[in-house]
Amino acid sequence: MMRTEVYTTPEAFDRLAGEWNALLKRSASDTLFLTNEWQKTWWRELGEGELRILAMYESDALVGIAPLFFAANPLGSPEVALVGCKEVSDYLDFIFARGREVACFRVVVDFLKSTDAPAWHTLALCNIIETSPTLSAFAEMLNAEGWHARVLFEDVCPVVALPDTFEAYLAMLEGKERRELQRKLRRASEDVTITFATDATSLARDVDDFIALMKASAPSKAAFMTPRMARFFHAAARAMFEVGRLQLAFLEVEGVRAAAYMNFVYGDAVLVYNSGLDPEKYAYLSPGQVLIARLIEKAIQDGRRLFDFLQGDEEYKYKLGGRDVKLYTLSARR
Repeated sequence: MMRTEVYTTPEAFDRLAGEWNALLKRSASDTLFLTNEWQKTWWRELGEGELRILAMYESDALVGIAPLFFAANPLGSPEVALVGCKEVSDYLDFIFARGREVACFRVVVDFLKSTDAPAWHTLALCNIIETSPTLSAFAEMLNAEGWHARVLFEDVCPVVALPDTFEAYLAMLEGKERRELQRKLRRASEDVTITFATDATSLARDVDDFIALMKASAPSKAAFMTPRMARFFHAAARAMFEVGRLQLAFLEVEGVRAAAYMNFVYGDAVLVYNSGLDPEKYAYLSPGQVLIARLIEKAIQDGRRLFDFLQGDEEYKYKLGGRDVKLYTLSARR
């Protein structure tokens, strides 16, 4: 028999912290954006509406977590979504033990039908990876209830499968792209220094420098970086730093920070979360391209197997060897 606890307050993240990440590792949806630390930070900084976290147990063993919240969507209709949705969490899903997905999906459906769930008219589960059983088994279950489930293409995450050496990586690239990258690396070899944020006492200043470069790099990024979003970036960086998952890297020219990448390291993958650069002063050194190439080189040296550029189909990701992983939104209406 499956027992379900329904949590309605943020204390749930702390109550479940001892088991949350261990269950995530046993699931088909293992990603940094579903870790307890990320989900807790997102809800504290960006969450709104009514929180409902369903924790499912079999023989007192945790086998499922459904982190949900209920809030009005942009059209004003009451909607249920996954904690973390949408724009700053690149992968999301339920957290169910492998082999127990169908039973856990049933718990979620029964909860959504019950009077214990806040009122909702639509469901929108964003950023679901193409291989997830949520897009098939859960969608079928929703349709069986007459809830008109649809699977909609959302975005791509270009991912590089890393070889054993940087030389082998360069050989993977198209000839023109390989030669151009090698030329840029040679030109910048004596003029730049790569540094990383490693000191907890200076992390806030490092994140401020990153945000300044991010805002300078493009008008769209400047508009995105509202004061609320800046607070989230600080909080997320601190949370990831404290668990050893933050890679905040800078390319410096004569001591001046010219480019930066905020990445996360999770399992055997490096996740490229966001970037910034001075678009004019050091453009002749191609600081962004040099820095990302050096970070790919470091990932290979560290034994990582994937370099994930996360959401977006920007051209540079494909020039560096990215291959698309597709993401979908599962939507439904009552």
